[in-house]
Amino acid sequence: MQKNEVAVTKKEPNYRGVKAMPFVMGNETFEKLGTIGTSSNMLVYLTTVFNMSSISATNLINIFNGTCNFGTLFGAFLSDTYLGRYKTIGIASVSSFLGMLVLTVTAAVSALHPPKCEAEKSNKCVDPTTWQLALLFNAFGLLVVGASGIRPCNLAFGADQFNPNTDSGRKGINSFFNWYYFSFTFAMMISLTLIVYVQSNVNWAIGLGIPAFLMFLSVAFFFIGSRIYVKVLPEGSPLTSMAQVLVVAFKKRKLKLPEQPWSNLFNYVPPNSINSKLPYTDQLRFLNKAAIITTNDKINTDGSAANPWCLCSIQQVEAIKCVIRVIPIWISGILYYVIIAQMQSYVVFQAIQSNRHLGSGKFRIPAATYIIFMMLSLSIWIPLYDRLILPSLRRITRKEEPISLLQRVGIGMVLAIVTMIVSALVENHRRTLALTRPTLGLVPRKGSISSMSGCWLIPQLAIAGISEAFTVIGLIEFYYKQFPENMRSFAGSFVFCESAVASYLSSFLISVVHGTTRVGEAENWLSEDLNKGRLDYFYYMVAGLEVINLGYFLICAKYYKYKTTEKNSKDVAMDELQPQKPAV
Repeated sequence: MQKNEVAVTKKEPNYRGVKAMPFVMGNETFEKLGTIGTSSNMLVYLTTVFNMSSISATNLINIFNGTCNFGTLFGAFLSDTYLGRYKTIGIASVSSFLGMLVLTVTAAVSALHPPKCEAEKSNKCVDPTTWQLALLFNAFGLLVVGASGIRPCNLAFGADQFNPNTDSGRKGINSFFNWYYFSFTFAMMISLTLIVYVQSNVNWAIGLGIPAFLMFLSVAFFFIGSRIYVKVLPEGSPLTSMAQVLVVAFKKRKLKLPEQPWSNLFNYVPPNSINSKLPYTDQLRFLNKAAIITTNDKINTDGSAANPWCLCSIQQVEAIKCVIRVIPIWISGILYYVIIAQMQSYVVFQAIQSNRHLGSGKFRIPAATYIIFMMLSLSIWIPLYDRLILPSLRRITRKEEPISLLQRVGIGMVLAIVTMIVSALVENHRRTLALTRPTLGLVPRKGSISSMSGCWLIPQLAIAGISEAFTVIGLIEFYYKQFPENMRSFAGSFVFCESAVASYLSSFLISVVHGTTRVGEAENWLSEDLNKGRLDYFYYMVAGLEVINLGYFLICAKYYKYKTTEKNSKDVAMDELQPQKPAV
């Protein structure tokens, strides 16, 4: 009781809410402007400035993106266990700035990148030296550290600034999420238009210097607001609790469960836990043995286990079950993300060998800018779905959620198949025109430019954007709701890890196709010159894999059981982010 009294009288942190938002949002906006402006056009930078082949550049970008996304799991672990969100974001922001600075230097200093490849000598381009590649990889490494810390922490850190126990605080959290996604979309639009245009048409040193300066402003905004932030102290990683369950269940594997396990197993609930109380389930029964109380197990006076590596509670067991249950769905999402990887890589190469002029003028749309059409369709579709389609479905079905989370994911996967088929048809059209009616132009190391307008790439990008709105956002919400509340930062990392594995898988598929397929005597499906290859065949192959993946997902979704909770008077606002052990 004494501990409970101390918890009740504990001083509440001084939430600044809206006053902290200029610094948090300034950091967020400038960070996105910097990182997206750098990464979105990196494929073009590697092939035109560092003279890399399209295969090498694509694989490097896939590995880089995969490492950034997979690193978020490590960043979330450090944040929740040792550093806290404030220190993690601070260290990661500085690392991102240094990475962009080094990348800018590689473009500004001619000795740090190979000489330009001339069109008439496209087969005699000079490859980068070992030292040039070492400096480039050093920049990528710093950017990986930055992304690993910023991505899993920035949303939750912004929500920490509002009091979740008041109406105004909860409204502030919802408003912050809205502004967060607005800043994200705004940053993408600016990066994929103005910054990419400067990089492709003015100067790479200036084009990379602008994002580096914006990242510097991001770091400055973040640290200027340090005095007014609510800084959540780390409470301990949920991964440790999961490890304890696995270890104890293995130790007690030979014990027999009691006849009424729901009432006889150890079921301690920490008084300050933000987790909803989970009911006992028979799924994965071998894990329930971790909660069997033996004569050697000691209980503290407050009801907790004296040694958590010898006895775990039902709540710990059910928490790890929540994570295990979503793994089959997570696996199905990996192959889906391959579609996103293709839309962000080979569409750029398609655009490079397409007619990107607007009308009869001299202005050409930068190849990397076409990705913006996928983001535009996503941004337009979300309000239409939320404000028009969803309310109409509710009136028809008379259900609060007329489409379940897994149904939304499935719809997006169907659209992903359509995306690949449309992409294959468009590529076939582009290639046919390039071979029969090419424009006056030649791309170094690639070949003639097709007379097909780049606008033909818009339909496949638009469908991909709508598909992403269904599947990716559906998966994010699915993980957020199905994970225990104290693992919601890890739920976000789960999404990034899924994308990371997909990046590695995409790189593997490209390497396999590049090494095993043939078009004529010397070329393959993914030839440097798309006109000599058969990229459309590759798209059809990916579509076939997506069909198989859709069948697997439908089986997983059919047998999936959604998480249920036992609500009680102490469970308040469980669907919202709540800070733990705050300290100012």
